Amino acid sequence: MNITSTILTACFALLLSGCGPQETRAGFLLSGVDAPVPADWRFTDDNKEIAIQVHTPYLIPHAVTIWCAQVDGQLYVGANAPQTKHWPGWVDKDPDVGLRIGDNVYAVRLVPLDDPNVTAEVQAAYGAKYQLTGRTGEAPPDVRYWHVVARPDASN
Repeated sequence: MNITSTILTACFALLLSGCGPQETRAGFLLSGVDAPVPADWRFTDDNKEIAIQVHTPYLIPHAVTIWCAQVDGQLYVGANAPQTKHWPGWVDKDPDVGLRIGDNVYAVRLVPLDDPNVTAEVQAAYGAKYQLTGRTGEAPPDVRYWHVVARPDASN
């Protein structure tokens, strides 16, 4: 390999390493080790932020950081003020996403949460994990939740 191709390879690798989401900055790609979808997500209690990569209509992946919470080993993700973000609508069109938790990337499906009893449990789990407290008389925040499940075609 000559010096020019070495420099170009190094620049490309540096560019890709900066393409993941960081705090409030969106990215394109999730880096990490592909991992099988676990049966129990309790280990996510130790992760305050995870990253999600969704498919977009313009064929470039979109990745952002989000919060998650588990209830009895089942993982849930949410979007606060989902009407102000693009990714929840993109998930409606294609629910197969990637989640990076720690160094691992999981190919999963998001299923919209519509059971009010489960939603209440998920809200309580979020509140406990992130020390969220509501004010008396205040309307609950506009949050949308999804249940994280294995893709039907996934071979674990």
